[in-house]
Amino acid sequence: MSQLNGQPTALTEETAFRVPQNSVYSERPSIASFAPARSKVPDRQPIALISDHGDPAAEIGKEEAGGQNVYVRQIGEALAKLGWQVDMFTRKTNPSDPSIVQHSPYCRTIRLAAGPIEFIPRDRVFQYMPEFVAAFQKFQSKEGTNYPLVHSNYWLSAWVGLQLKKMNNIQLVHTYHSLGAVKYQSVASVPSIAQTRLLVEKQILESAECVVATSPQERETLQELVSQQGRIEVIPCGTNTENFRSIPKAQARAKLGFSPSDKIVLYVGRFDPRKGIDTLVRAFAACKTRSEGNLKLIIAGGSDQERSDYQERQRIEQLVRELNIAEQTLFPGLLSHEVLPFYYTAADVCVVPSHYEPFGLVAIEAMACGTPVVASNVGGLKFTVIPEETGLLVPPQNVTAFAEGVDRILSDELWARKLRKQASARVSQNFSWTGAAIQLSDLYRRLLAQSIMDERLWNLSRSRA
Repeated sequence: MSQLNGQPTALTEETAFRVPQNSVYSERPSIASFAPARSKVPDRQPIALISDHGDPAAEIGKEEAGGQNVYVRQIGEALAKLGWQVDMFTRKTNPSDPSIVQHSPYCRTIRLAAGPIEFIPRDRVFQYMPEFVAAFQKFQSKEGTNYPLVHSNYWLSAWVGLQLKKMNNIQLVHTYHSLGAVKYQSVASVPSIAQTRLLVEKQILESAECVVATSPQERETLQELVSQQGRIEVIPCGTNTENFRSIPKAQARAKLGFSPSDKIVLYVGRFDPRKGIDTLVRAFAACKTRSEGNLKLIIAGGSDQERSDYQERQRIEQLVRELNIAEQTLFPGLLSHEVLPFYYTAADVCVVPSHYEPFGLVAIEAMACGTPVVASNVGGLKFTVIPEETGLLVPPQNVTAFAEGVDRILSDELWARKLRKQASARVSQNFSWTGAAIQLSDLYRRLLAQSIMDERLWNLSRSRA
């Protein structure tokens, strides 16, 4: 069940796309009405990136802030450098947070009030999406700026985008970040929101002007599990290659206080059962290289007692104690992007044991720093990690395979050096935020040009009738 206009309702093809009845935007305006106000932003076309549950201005690692937040923020800032006026919309979760965060002269995060101004887990926030749509429309009206193109992120924002498409003449682009059809295959208990999510994910693929897949594997998954209909373009994610780059390993270890003789296995990410941290912990305990006595496991990620993932961290810490590897395991907590490159570089191997990843930013960040990766052979990780060249791919949740992969890299220094060099080169050549933004910018311009042309042809046919 969901709530629309304050009333619970079962989601159907009709109700899934119902908009608030008090909306003042009932007609679809001409594309010409979307021209930016020249007195405000000369020569720049405004576009909206919507990430309602993933605040682009949030500190990474806090309350479900992860890869999606990084993606939207980095893409937004890169698009602004290419000449767009980029407004990134999210739901406000803290009364003390500013409603608008200006990242650069032409890129900002706008926090809209939709439901209680507090953190709400993503599986319980859908009921407030009609309020988000109304707040978005109110912001447009107040600013006097409409957005001819909306790029939604995650299924909640997809629902918002579909409402805006019904009300306004917009070009709608979508990126999934996570897919319900995959997620619900590996969970014992399917949440009540599952049916709603699956329907929205199907509708956005079939109704948006374009869906952006971050890897060929994600495109194949969408066509296999969601719908054969819809336009999909593959535009990989990127990373900040100025921040995540190769530096001398000795320098990184000296800064962090590690010995040159240490062998370091690193995990970076949220504490979430789907991230497979328990698989990594069991694999580490089974590594043959542990017998050398200088093997360390670093599990980096933010968590405290007020965070929703604290229970998962407690579970992992208990498992570490049960396996008698507590003295070899470090939990440094949330790491800033200024410090994180030193951890990547100090590590001998970075492990990404996720049950599924549409792309996997951590693998790219690690490889950019010249660190080989042992990752699950799933989703976009099959695209980013080249087996035997930049790391290894192993079956997800396979403890033995992960242990053997880590041992292989740690026990062959000559091969590991080759992996480090090739990993860094692959990222610099293929995965930059600037490169991703250039491809998205080209897509946006093609869609807007097509929309204007379609409208001119429509008006011409009407005039001849």
